[in-house]
Amino acid sequence: MNILVKPLISEKMTRLTEKSANPVQTRIQRNKNISVAPAQNRYGFIVDRRANKIQIKSAVEQFYNVKVVDVNTMNYSGKVKSRYTKAGFLTGRTNAFKKAIVTLAHGDAIDFYAGV
Repeated sequence: MNILVKPLISEKMTRLTEKSANPVQTRIQRNKNISVAPAQNRYGFIVDRRANKIQIKSAVEQFYNVKVVDVNTMNYSGKVKSRYTKAGFLTGRTNAFKKAIVTLAHGDAIDFYAGV
């Protein structure tokens, strides 16, 4: 069973990853000497719906050669969507998928664009 379907590259995941790479302090935080939250070092993947957290952790560690600290998963069921067109009322379902957010150990990183 192929556990990892594809990496999740969206604006939200990119923002989460970039925030962990270089945290930015606001002017108020600099003036009050408030430290920035620690780096999250999180990456997202679309995974097989039947995979559990242990399988996802081992698959990411083997494929990217990194140390995984934590795995959070979310199931998304296919929703029924309908719309009205010139041809009439159309109804369909969206694809069901499972999303995994993987937290890596401090110092590890994944470069999705290395081969591009």
